Amino acid sequence: MEEKLPKYFSGELGQSDTSELFNELKTSEALREEFARMQNVYALTHLSKLSKNESDGRKSFQVFLQRLKARKRLKVIRLTMRYAAVALGLIASTFFVTRYFLADTGNDGELNRLVVPAGQRAQLTLHDGTSVWLNAQSTLTYPARFSGKSRRVTVSGEAYFDVAKNSKKPFIVSTQDMEMKVLGTQFNVYSYPGAGCIKTDLIEGSLRVYNKESPNAGVTLKPNEQIVVKDGKMFPGEIRNSDYFLWKEGIYAFENERLLDIIEKLQLYYDVKIVVKDPEIFNVRYTGKFRQRDGIDEILRIIQKIQKFNVQKDTENNIITITK
Repeated sequence: MEEKLPKYFSGELGQSDTSELFNELKTSEALREEFARMQNVYALTHLSKLSKNESDGRKSFQVFLQRLKARKRLKVIRLTMRYAAVALGLIASTFFVTRYFLADTGNDGELNRLVVPAGQRAQLTLHDGTSVWLNAQSTLTYPARFSGKSRRVTVSGEAYFDVAKNSKKPFIVSTQDMEMKVLGTQFNVYSYPGAGCIKTDLIEGSLRVYNKESPNAGVTLKPNEQIVVKDGKMFPGEIRNSDYFLWKEGIYAFENERLLDIIEKLQLYYDVKIVVKDPEIFNVRYTGKFRQRDGIDEILRIIQKIQKFNVQKDTENNIITITK
């Protein structure tokens, strides 16, 4: 059955074989472990859905699998990052991730951690069918399979969830001091440690947001509603810019936002310290879109076209200084 896994992840497995594979996954622990491992290996070489990149991505994934096939599992884990780097070198894309294993003794068994580097994004399908998109500088911690009474994951950074419905097992997202509980829905979580706030936007379904220490004092969101948690207080509101969620497609969209706030987000997305010597030059609002793959330098050049300023780079210390 394991020989079907490479065909499944490369999109070459037929419907009947796919059904047989998933039936086997329900009863075989070893196959589930191999599925989880290969799922994350695929994330390392997966591309954005651009036709010019997809064929190259499939070829590099096949090369990667051939290299892994002849090696034992423990050795494969140690060599994963080295071979992934080789495969990724063949691909002109920003859609890849770094992944490593964590040992854990929780109710759901072994935990996996998916880490997305600066300037990149990733998409992953969990064991229950839930789809998760991760923005730059974000981390998702999740079990290889959900075996308890709930489906629990942890997020640091920003993630978009399309949760598979299961009325018997609520899906719980934990981030900092807050949790979100759903049965099946689509929502976005913004929770970078350095952002100073947690923001949750509900796109579809119903979502309960609450503090871990007082779950009964939470707020239930309806579609097109959001909640911002700052200094322990909750501030409800409506989603004003639906284009914001285009970050899943590699586009950062801003609508009537202060340039100062945009600069703060760019620091998080690209893992760079930006020092603004003259903050008053950024007290203007901006509406526009940037491609993630353009990088911080190009984005700053675009902003310079509407607001003049000077840029100095300290590459060694990863600092950008902006002055009049």
